[in-house]
Amino acid sequence: MAGRESSTAAVMFHATLAATQGLSATDTKAVDILDRQGPLTAGELAARTSLAPPSVTGLIDRLERKGFVRRIADPSDGRRVRVERCPAALAALAPFFADFGAQIAALYEEFTDDQLETILHFMTEVTRRQRDATARLATFPTRSTLPT
Repeated sequence: MAGRESSTAAVMFHATLAATQGLSATDTKAVDILDRQGPLTAGELAARTSLAPPSVTGLIDRLERKGFVRRIADPSDGRRVRVERCPAALAALAPFFADFGAQIAALYEEFTDDQLETILHFMTEVTRRQRDATARLATFPTRSTLPT
């Protein structure tokens, strides 16, 4: 139950944050992926989000219009395009995370390094398993294609 509560709280936080910027939670998480992993092709972003390529194209278009990402030439292959985050747009989001970040920093102080290592291991494994489940889920037929 704690995991479900945490997941719901995270989704609601990001949906609320996204709404302040006229974005969806998926949009903001895509920007987060680009922030952490660097410039990616649309195909690489599709693979990391489990979104269909046409959905990723629309996502990139929306984020580019709002100034969160830009398309750039791939330095190793000028015919390919990569998508990168725009630092100024991300800096504008920082104040929204300041309070929560400070609360989490204070929470870290309640745990020993060994306890934090255990928590890190648990969180890393939960994330890996959820990514695996997402990849499996993405192969299921959508509701519109299920027999009636």
